[in-house]
Amino acid sequence: MISLTDTQKIGMGLTGFGVFFLFFGMILFFDKALLAIGNVLFVAGLAFVIGLERTFRFFFQKHKMKATGFFLGGVFVVLIGWPLIGMIFEIYGFFLLFRGFFPVVVGFIRRVPVLGSLLNLPGIRSEHILEVLILLGTLT
Repeated sequence: MISLTDTQKIGMGLTGFGVFFLFFGMILFFDKALLAIGNVLFVAGLAFVIGLERTFRFFFQKHKMKATGFFLGGVFVVLIGWPLIGMIFEIYGFFLLFRGFFPVVVGFIRRVPVLGSLLNLPGIRSEHILEVLILLGTLT
């Protein structure tokens, strides 16, 4: 089992609450306040989990500047009061930032007991999904 420091545990909680508020804000027709709270909690939680320096290094790598611009620009647009447009920017930036992790996530989910059996159903089992995710991870 992975041992977490107290700061990382706080970060996991902040990130979890951030995802919850983002999801709940989208369910409630893009509520500005919930989306803003979710954005702040998610980014703060990420900084707590991996550290401030590593967070800056992750977001401001030269090849990830476009993705960071869309993600943080979307956060800013949500904070100034245009939640739908901001969330579109954020989602696009999120997929650009984390596209390298998607094949790893799919591989991990395939090993989870209930979810793995769902991913191994005949229509979903095909390797085309993994190929698409790998292709997304290699596009620039």
